Amino acid sequence: MRSIRPLVALVLLVPALLPAQQDSAGRRLDGTAREGHRSALVHYGKWVAAAGVATLIALGAHEHASSNREWNALLAVCRANNADCVLGTDGRYANPAAEQLYQSSLFFDRRARARLLGAQAVLLVAAGLFIADLRHQSGGPGNVPFAPLELSADPSGSGAWVGVRVAF
Repeated sequence: MRSIRPLVALVLLVPALLPAQQDSAGRRLDGTAREGHRSALVHYGKWVAAAGVATLIALGAHEHASSNREWNALLAVCRANNADCVLGTDGRYANPAAEQLYQSSLFFDRRARARLLGAQAVLLVAAGLFIADLRHQSGGPGNVPFAPLELSADPSGSGAWVGVRVAF
């Protein structure tokens, strides 16, 4: 059941347009030309990728917490009785319960690493989609808050006066 959750989350994050939902005409009812499939894919895909990054980070954090829980349980076993944490000749714990806790911690740690590496890869895709979406906007992005930023400096007898003016 645990392995199905990430798959269900991924399926819910990736909505697909069915053929009945797409416009069949080249122009919309308001007379404007509709966006091409590629620009719509880029425009909405960047947000799907960003949601995927957040999901993979949350899943990685969950797996990391599980790894820490198992590791702390192993430390508790070792602190309670140091003889339970003796290593055999093959490098494994002589106590099967301690070995199981160690292997479980490694398992969750590998899963956390895989999810965080996946999040980094999807983050690169999201950044590329955000940059590609800038091509479809005229005049650059409209959300740059400090475009008319002005910085001035005037020397004085004991230092300099620095001023910043922001026009909204």
